[in-house]
Order: sequence, then C-alpha cells, then structure tokens
Amino acid sequence: MTSIAAPEVTSPLAQSLALSRRAVLGLFRQPQVWIPSILFPMFFAALNTAALNRTTSLPGFPAADSFLDFLVPATITQAVLFGSLSGASELAQDIENRFFERLVAAPVWRTSILVGRLAGAGVLGVIQAVVILSVFSLFGARVQAGLPGLVLLPLVAMLLAVAVGALMSSMALRTGSVEAVQGAFPVVFIFIFASSAFFPRQLMQGWFKTMATLNPVSWMIEGLRHQVLVGFDLGEAATALAVPVGLGAASITLALWSLRQRLAMAS
Repeated sequence: MTSIAAPEVTSPLAQSLALSRRAVLGLFRQPQVWIPSILFPMFFAALNTAALNRTTSLPGFPAADSFLDFLVPATITQAVLFGSLSGASELAQDIENRFFERLVAAPVWRTSILVGRLAGAGVLGVIQAVVILSVFSLFGARVQAGLPGLVLLPLVAMLLAVAVGALMSSMALRTGSVEAVQGAFPVVFIFIFASSAFFPRQLMQGWFKTMATLNPVSWMIEGLRHQVLVGFDLGEAATALAVPVGLGAASITLALWSLRQRLAMAS
C-alpha cells in the first residue's frame, strides 16, 4: 500500500490535492449529506414564491419579474450555509475516530489537513449554486447580468462556502465533537434571517431594518441580487465578493490557530 509520504504526494501542494480529493469524493459518496442542502432551500423558495409573489408589485419593491428571481441569491446563500456543516462535521468525525491522529503521525504538511476540507466545501458551494441556477431557470428565473452574473454567483458561493466552512472547522478542531459543530451551526444560520435575504430593506422598518442594514450578509446578497434583477455592475459585484473574502480571511486565520492548538494537543 502506498503511504501518504510516497513521492507523488511529498510536496505540500500534492498532499493538499490528495486530501482535497478525499474530501470531494467523500461528499459524492454521501449524497444524503449534501442533497438536503440543495432541496430544502429550493423547497423554501417555492413556498415563499407561491405565498409572496404579489409583493413584487408593492411600491418600493425592487423591479423583478417574479419573487423567484428576487430569491435566487438568498436561496444559494441558504444552501451554502446548510452545506458548510458537512465538511466540518467530517473533520470532527476524523478527530473522533482518530484518523486525524494518523494524519498527524504521517509526514504530511499539517495545513493540508484543513486545506482538504475547505476545498471540499468550495466544490460543494459551486455545485449548489449551479444546480439552483439550473433548476430556477426551468421555472423562468433569469440572471440579467448574463454570463458575468452566471460566473459571479457560483464564485461567491464557493468563497462563502470556504469562509463558513473554515469557521465551522475551527469549532471542529477546538472541540473534536460532531455534536458541538452541529449545535453551533444555528448561530451562524441566524445571520441570513437577520438580513435582507427574503425581503427588501426598502420595505422594512424599525430595529429589524437597522439590523439588516448592518448585516454584511445583506450587502453580499444585495450585490448579487443586482446582477440577477438589473444587470452587471462592477461595484455591486465587488461588494458581493468582498464580504466572503473578508469573512474568509478572518475565519481561515481562526481555523489555522485552532489547528495549531489541536496539533499541540496531539503531540
């Protein structure tokens, strides 16, 4: 049997690719983990569209052909948040079943352990965005920005999946418990419901409008929504990209620190 230190995987890049491949293949071998993260947000979007489609005619509502168009960025974001739990749970499971200790005992670049999981999260984020865009297009949804918008939406989904995946991975590394990771997830998920994901800020009032205005998730979703409803805008696209990039920088730093702490415990 070829060890992880074999010539073809001795470089940090090759080791990261090997562990990334393991994470991606693990996703496809467990469809029960990631399929609900696509189906439930789409089902939620279908319910909201059926119930709230006439709200698009309200004064102040962004010009939209349907409420389904309005929900495209929110549905992708919701799916990514659901899916980000899977990679971190797998990492926590690796710690629980001691596979993590086997990796640490091997001459492997330590950071590749985290890189592999985040690569799996990023791939899943792209798949989720592409599937949702494809299904929504069958029901009449259109991205007015055209090809740039169709590239931007999966790109932001990938970056957000990596960012939230890193945040949840830091929890996995700190606790080594699948239950703890799953228990912390609702705190992250609150951010999408405290944003303008499902209703425009223009029609909000009071403290909820203030909270949605201050919520970076609103800035990201509104930047993407502009691409869907209006057309390509470089400033809005930059805002949509800046949010997951900023979150990713902070969460990856936290995850790397948690990895060092875990490695110190394992040594």
